[in-house]
Amino acid sequence: MSANEVKRVALLARSGPARERLRSALNEVGADIVLEDDPAAIDAQTVTDAAPEVVLVALEPAIEDSLARFDAVLDDPAIAVLFEEAELAARRDGWEARRWARHLAAKINGHDDVLPPGREEDASLALEPGLPPTPAQMHADAAIEPHLHEAVDRAWELPDDDFAYRPPSATAQSAVVDADEWLRGAAPKEEPSVEIPPPPSRPPAIEPVWDLALEPVTTEPAASSPASPAVPPPLAGNPAPSKWELSLEPLEPTAAGGGPRTPGAVLVFAGIGGPDAIRKLLAELPPDFGRPLIIHLKLDGGRYDNLVRQMARVSTMPVMLAEAGHAAEAGHVYVLPGDVGVGVEQGAIDFRAHGELETAIAQLPARDSAVLLLSGSDSHWVDAAWSLAAQGAWVTAQAPEGCYDPAASHALAARGGPLASPVDMARQLAERWI
Repeated sequence: MSANEVKRVALLARSGPARERLRSALNEVGADIVLEDDPAAIDAQTVTDAAPEVVLVALEPAIEDSLARFDAVLDDPAIAVLFEEAELAARRDGWEARRWARHLAAKINGHDDVLPPGREEDASLALEPGLPPTPAQMHADAAIEPHLHEAVDRAWELPDDDFAYRPPSATAQSAVVDADEWLRGAAPKEEPSVEIPPPPSRPPAIEPVWDLALEPVTTEPAASSPASPAVPPPLAGNPAPSKWELSLEPLEPTAAGGGPRTPGAVLVFAGIGGPDAIRKLLAELPPDFGRPLIIHLKLDGGRYDNLVRQMARVSTMPVMLAEAGHAAEAGHVYVLPGDVGVGVEQGAIDFRAHGELETAIAQLPARDSAVLLLSGSDSHWVDAAWSLAAQGAWVTAQAPEGCYDPAASHALAARGGPLASPVDMARQLAERWI
């Protein structure tokens, strides 16, 4: 299907400003709106009968419970699903609304062209021989006298202290001032001298009254103390110590829930079109998956709590927001908010405030980790992921079919990396770490 072909779109949104803005955006990008209704007032069969190719959902708390009825439609691999925050859609206006409409057109038509029209007419810069002019050459004919007069006028606005400028007469405002002579004549005020008394004499040393000493503890009673209690004989193979001996035993690192921390993790990167791919990935993973799965997806509005609730509807594993200071547990899904990163300590994963993801990828235990590049992933993650793949990690990207933004997929495929659908990724992960 070509990128310019008109797509059939079903708009599921409550009546209000958000729905009107979304309808206008769809009309602007040339979409064919085959259904427009409140999701609380219709059922999944109504959407199926409309035969849409794309479903656009305006998310808000009032419809979250109603979306459970549409799981059969939203999980259909033949239908592309787009989620939009109703609150953000209602606020968009002017330049921001036009910019978002271009991104919506890219998602619906499956391309990455989000630049405004007319850019193809930009003329390239004409190259000229020789070096560019220096700042001194550019200001060779500039006069300094106007700046000097302006400085003299503004001197009246300076704070009035010992170094303040005071012209000798009222007509001196236009005179040229000798700065060196002015500073020599402006002497600072003399501070009054303060006599510092000598320190008091040192008091005599005080002799200690108490004299404390520690004696080694023995296992035999003192000879002069017949009433001392008898000490039981030491156990066989464990001689009684003659003094206290303390030792620390190494503890196995534990996660926030108290269980042992599994080394390695699965990092999932996504962007435009990523939520739909992540839903299909989580729906196929088993509840006893043997690694933590960490999702990095930037949202314009920062409503990561809504993303967590949507992913929890289809995931067999618990889905939660990553919090700094907590450890990652196997069999859990974590969504990284914008201010939380990943740390690696002896192969185990934890979450840190503003942690560097690129550093964390390089520190992951390669044979116990994987990196997935889904739709909309930034291409610069390919370098870090490919370096980890050379050490034995499983690195793959989403196949271009059904992928809205395959830039990272093309970059990984150019290096010889494998491509797969989200469903196939889940099955291979389950076989690897079930």
